[in-house]
This record gives sequence, structure tokens and C-alpha cells, in this order.
Amino acid sequence: MKKNTLMAIVMVNSVMLSASAFAAPSTGGEIFKANCSVCHPHGGNIMRPDKPLKGIRNPERIISQIRSGGGGMPSFDVKTISDVDAKQLAEYIMKTFKK
Repeated sequence: MKKNTLMAIVMVNSVMLSASAFAAPSTGGEIFKANCSVCHPHGGNIMRPDKPLKGIRNPERIISQIRSGGGGMPSFDVKTISDVDAKQLAEYIMKTFKK
């Protein structure tokens, strides 16, 4: 009986770990890494080096840019980045990429 219980625990843990690997990002840093870091490494901007993320202090401006895109940046609709995630992303950007 102990062997079966142990095997069941291992199987459940494996399924849970596998499911979490495919879960959507849930923190500002994870959202940034998944959607932004390629073009904005270290808060920079590979398409427009004169427009880095560093020093942006307005969350509404960040969210507007996320939604509208432009200047080489794609737009991200609410299906791609939810409103809650967009707010977390804006907070992460402002906190992480200070001047």
C-alpha cells in the first residue's frame, strides 16, 4: 500500500509541475521576460535606442504603449496581456528600470 501511495504522490506532483510549466506568466517580471525582454533588454530599446524604458514614471503611458504599439513595437491586446497583467508590467518597468 505504501508503494502505491508514493507512486500516486509522484504522479500528481509530475502533473502539477508539467501544468505549471505551461501557465501564463503571473508577475510583472515574468510578463516582461515573456513579452518584452527581447526588444527591451535591461530596459533599453533595440529598435529605438533613443526611447529606452528607463526613467518612465507614468504607468498610463506604459499601458497605452502596450495597447497601441508603434515605432516598431507590436500592440498587445487584452487577450495577450490582460489589464491586470498590463498594470503589473507597468509597475515592474517603473520599479526595475529607474534612471
